Amino acid sequence: MRLFAAALSTESNTFSPIPTDLESFTGNRYFRPGEHPEHPTNTSSAVLVVARKRAGESNAVLIEGTVTGAAPAGTTSRAAYEQLRDEILGQLKAALPVDVVALGLHGAMIAHGYDDCEGDLLARARALAGPKAAIGATLDPHCHMTPAMLTAADLLICYKEFPHTDFVERAEELLSLLVATARGDIRPAMSTWDCRMIDSFMTSRQPIRGFVDRMTALEGKDGVLSVSIVHGFSAADVPHLGAKMLVVTDNRREQGDRLAKTLGQELFSLRGQGAPRHLSPDEGIDRAVAASEGPVVLADRWDNPGGGVAGDSTAILHRMLERGITNAAIGALWDPIAVRFCHAAGEGARLKLRFGGKAAPTSGKPVDAEVEVTRVAKDATQNFASSIVSLGDAAAVRIAGIDVVLETKRAQTFDPSLFRNLGIDPAQRRLVVVKSSNHFHAGFAPIAKEIHYIDSGGPYPSDPRRVPYKRIPRPVWPIDENPHA
Repeated sequence: MRLFAAALSTESNTFSPIPTDLESFTGNRYFRPGEHPEHPTNTSSAVLVVARKRAGESNAVLIEGTVTGAAPAGTTSRAAYEQLRDEILGQLKAALPVDVVALGLHGAMIAHGYDDCEGDLLARARALAGPKAAIGATLDPHCHMTPAMLTAADLLICYKEFPHTDFVERAEELLSLLVATARGDIRPAMSTWDCRMIDSFMTSRQPIRGFVDRMTALEGKDGVLSVSIVHGFSAADVPHLGAKMLVVTDNRREQGDRLAKTLGQELFSLRGQGAPRHLSPDEGIDRAVAASEGPVVLADRWDNPGGGVAGDSTAILHRMLERGITNAAIGALWDPIAVRFCHAAGEGARLKLRFGGKAAPTSGKPVDAEVEVTRVAKDATQNFASSIVSLGDAAAVRIAGIDVVLETKRAQTFDPSLFRNLGIDPAQRRLVVVKSSNHFHAGFAPIAKEIHYIDSGGPYPSDPRRVPYKRIPRPVWPIDENPHA
């Protein structure tokens, strides 16, 4: 059996002021065939890592393609997308004939001229590999499930967890089902149901935790191969935005259609319950001050680089400084210039530094203060489940009893190792602020005494009712109260 595996991913926030170009990929995460390390470097790269493992355990032949990804940001340039797409397609063409094409994608990549990059890539891969090849992809649940994607692929599988800690398991699932498809053991049929809503579904809390557990229990029974929630990505103004249910059966389309509708209706009944109440910065700080012990973790959810925004908002930090908060840490703030200055000064140096508050008006005012450089690191990293994520060059500075992590690559806070690798023990802090929506939860929950989510007025469009959408499907909740009437 001949397998081809590659990955191309980014999440496009059409409201973000940060453009995505070719260097956004090549300077962030770019591996030519054979160059990718043995561990995942992000969620989508797990497909290649698992394919290597499968090929090594059998007599299958693996042909590797490029693995690349850019940090979530604004719309990708047409030239960048077409160059990377054609690079992977050229590698696929050279590998033909193949039995399996396994791709690590995001599902919410948008380029100028392309509302649906994944649908375009899958359709072109199908045209090359032919109708008999088994083609599939893993997707971030914050994707747009489009007709083009469903038509071109045999299998699409979303991560079940938000935080996305199960990406290796989903890659294992994808490879198993694609190989079974290529052998003729199964005939996947994909069914979807449009929930017609824009919402958030945190699997780290009820009631979504229970819903995911129930839908997972359906797999492997009565011909059901896989079940996914398509959360959708609310920071994109595209025609296929919104939550959907995806059910894959073994050649049981009508059964899959019924199940997708039943599950989708149940998910719609849980609307508005999938995310917690968001506190103001002062309310969050009040909780930390009142807590009998720490750390209290505050998630600056709407300044999360994983949503395509800068991650350089200073709103919470300014309030911490103004209120005299000490024994605290915050990270990571994106500021390549400040990191460069800290590296030039060196560890132990004191310097007057301006950092944060650069990318957009909603980033707030920069912090201007004398800081102590406590740690500098070349190509710093943090863990995320079984992957290792680069922060680029990084620095830790101390200002009035608060430790701040600064990074050169925009990466949301996944794990306490972001702080520990720069000499900060978050478990010993009273208050820890993380730039993340919910991906931090698995790593920080074991050490946190309390976790609260903050709305600091960040640039991410947090309330769909106030977002100036022009192209999304209507009716859709919560913009329309009863879209299924």
